[in-house]
Amino acid sequence: MGIESSCDETGVALLRWEPDAPGRGLLAHTLYSQIKLHADYGGVVPELASRDHVRKLLPLIHEALAQAGLTVEDLGGVAYTAGPGLVGALLVGASAGRALAWALGVPAVGVHHMEGHLLAPLLEENPPEPPFVALLVSGGHSLLVEVKAIGQYTILGDTLDDAAGEAFDKTAKMMGLPYPGGPALAKLAEQGTAGAYRFSRPMTDRPGLDFSFSGLKTQVLLAWQKSDQSGQTRADIARGFEEAIVDTLIIKCRRALEACGAKRLVIAGGVGANRHLRAELAKAGEKDGFQVYFPRLVFCTDNGAMIALAGAIRLASGQHQDDTVQVRPRWDLQTLPAA
Repeated sequence: MGIESSCDETGVALLRWEPDAPGRGLLAHTLYSQIKLHADYGGVVPELASRDHVRKLLPLIHEALAQAGLTVEDLGGVAYTAGPGLVGALLVGASAGRALAWALGVPAVGVHHMEGHLLAPLLEENPPEPPFVALLVSGGHSLLVEVKAIGQYTILGDTLDDAAGEAFDKTAKMMGLPYPGGPALAKLAEQGTAGAYRFSRPMTDRPGLDFSFSGLKTQVLLAWQKSDQSGQTRADIARGFEEAIVDTLIIKCRRALEACGAKRLVIAGGVGANRHLRAELAKAGEKDGFQVYFPRLVFCTDNGAMIALAGAIRLASGQHQDDTVQVRPRWDLQTLPAA
């Protein structure tokens, strides 16, 4: 069983471990989003998120078991997100997962949230095999990671201020789009005119693989304030902003692949659901000769299936936690042991 509760989505999934085809063993996955709960505040309220996880987690566990036609006695292990994330939200999933494993006498393992995202493409029919480069664009994270093997990660580039997802959400809020802003802005951009607004591609005029999107956000704010703020102008600015983000991510991905001598690129995290990013990366892959791997859309955002898979791999390697409940709101991906 995989339990995800790091932020504002409660996810539970059941997976039968199949070493030769790990993603094919997915039996059930359930998900509850707190979007409506936080919409009035324009962002996630940590205390409300924690309380909602308490309310929703046990019903989702029962729902997942019912989908799979199983009972808790059928479980051979429990995985839960131990970090990074909101500490209160993490503690809800960790407490429930650790208690359930203790009661059943089965092992439990705390999963790194970003490793879950990184491994999500392994749930698909044509999973990537290491070594590969991964672009993880989820919430407050924008990471480029060299993956030599599962558990052997080297961070090539990180976000210096606003991550791509944060920039999407904050820019959308500046232009008065509804919460959650990122998906709303991406949808609006589809109606915009390509080239009507062109913004800078941050930190692409110098070597390196780090990201910085706060300056781009400021450019968009100034353009919006100086515009007529009509509906079409809003769409045009959204299109220009999205193109700047996508171009920047692709430039950095190409650099990372070249630096590592890799031919496989994994894209994961919420921004990985962006249609324009997917289309442009597919074109770049065809042109440059590298293969791009995406999880299906439902597994781009936070979910229990990716935690179940990462946990199953860890448990199959003999790794598990003791009986204490521990979470790590900040957790360096590079400190994970090899699987």
